[in-house]
Amino acid sequence: MSIPESLLGVHTHSDAGYLPLVDFSAWRVAILNYSDDLRPENIKAMQRHDATDEVFVLLRGRCILFLGEGDRASISAIYAQLMRPQTVYNVRQSVWHTHSLSPDAMVLVVENRDTTYDNSPFCPLTGMQQQLICKMASDHGI
Repeated sequence: MSIPESLLGVHTHSDAGYLPLVDFSAWRVAILNYSDDLRPENIKAMQRHDATDEVFVLLRGRCILFLGEGDRASISAIYAQLMRPQTVYNVRQSVWHTHSLSPDAMVLVVENRDTTYDNSPFCPLTGMQQQLICKMASDHGI
């Protein structure tokens, strides 16, 4: 006997990139899989969410989370955090961030449902910052 959909929603995502799977009230759960735009050499900007924190959990593979200090117009320092599986990483509100994933990686994302491009600006990286991200990713095996 199968469980009625009114009791349980089951969602998966196996294609490249990001896909919201569940939106409810004020929150959203999504999956982020590897995509070519997240290769270290293709990262040209960092994003921040001005209205909310954002949570990442590595489910499989490897992922490096890049965090940037700075103001609304520029990034002054970049840090790298190699994510460990089944560990919750809470990126604070208004912190610049991006990530790079191994081809087999899957990351669970939890954020406010109203997180959009309207409240999540991007900041372009300088050439030196792009090189730094590539070096940090290489140093961590990604």
